[in-house]
Amino acid sequence: MDVREMLLQVKSGEMDMDTAEQLLKDLPYEELGYAKLDHHRKLRSGFGETIFCQGKPDSYLVEIYKRLYGRDGEVFGTRATKEQYELVKAALPQITYDPISRILKVEKPDKDKKGCIAVCTGGTADIPVAEEAAQTAEYFGCHVDRVYDVGVAGIHRLLSQRERLIKANCIIAVAGMEGALGTVIAGLSECPVVAVPTSVGYGASFHGLSALLTMLNSCANGISVVNIDNGYGAGYIATQINRIAEK
Repeated sequence: MDVREMLLQVKSGEMDMDTAEQLLKDLPYEELGYAKLDHHRKLRSGFGETIFCQGKPDSYLVEIYKRLYGRDGEVFGTRATKEQYELVKAALPQITYDPISRILKVEKPDKDKKGCIAVCTGGTADIPVAEEAAQTAEYFGCHVDRVYDVGVAGIHRLLSQRERLIKANCIIAVAGMEGALGTVIAGLSECPVVAVPTSVGYGASFHGLSALLTMLNSCANGISVVNIDNGYGAGYIATQINRIAEK
């Protein structure tokens, strides 16, 4: 629910006071017993509540999707399985699932995508995390430019894409192994860089810990770092930066 839009509808007579009052009763949250749906979040922060699907009991997940979609006309979830997709699809036939990013969503059509966020990966194995970031930013209304497989082992691939990078308001650098991509990109561009370490790599990469430490210890300025494999978090903060740049 967009509160401003609701108030305009009341003012114009399109919505009666009783309907508006009923909608407002669920602010700041809707109590389900096992969950408290934060309908007030978009009004507070500009971002509606999203669903972390992993580990949720089946019946809870389906009901949460139904409630959020019924109220907002769209719903977005991360870390979903194909089995969860089939369950939710039975209740919401319009739901879509991307097995690469593991995003399970219903999105309003014809969104106005503003600004530009570049999402880069070191290799193709990093794309699932990058797609989680890219699709998160797109869902929240950003234009995304994907620049994949430009890791430092073949740095000429990245250098050839520099013209695309300098057009971005924010760059997300997704990399495993030693995680050097974020440092190199920050040295080539003037916009903020959000570095995402991935769990891609051989034994001594320690499931992404080596990439995380590299990014945290970067000698380049202007880098922020999110947790290992946290594409959603990167897409969220990049969206915040992009919105500020486009104001």
